[in-house]
Amino acid sequence: MSKVEYFAAPEGALRSLPFSEAVRVDELLFVSGQIGNPPGRLELAPGGIRGEARQALENMRAVLERHGSGLDAVVKCTVFLADIAEWPAFNEVYRTFFTGRLPARSALGSSGLALGARVEIECVAHVAASRSVQATAR
Repeated sequence: MSKVEYFAAPEGALRSLPFSEAVRVDELLFVSGQIGNPPGRLELAPGGIRGEARQALENMRAVLERHGSGLDAVVKCTVFLADIAEWPAFNEVYRTFFTGRLPARSALGSSGLALGARVEIECVAHVAASRSVQATAR
């Protein structure tokens, strides 16, 4: 039988939203979509697609690390773009976060993202059974 753990956001306004920031099933961690908002805030980072992409990826890194994983363990990303024409600019930022083994990835244009974001990124990552989880399950 699989072990399933649900993890709430650690603080601030995001904790009240109706979803888990991550769900762990055995040795897989499913990270909810991350947009380019600074931690605990509901405003977007400045700098358009590049600024939002950088912040979204930093947010994703923080969630992964809070739950015993990291960018090096990501096996799949899904990227939602408000404007698919911004794909090249997004990729410039993405390549600075994933420099070694590249996860499988899908991307699509969207008619609207939360808070009017330019990008949202979700991922699935491996978590070794021996790595401890730092956050409290809800």
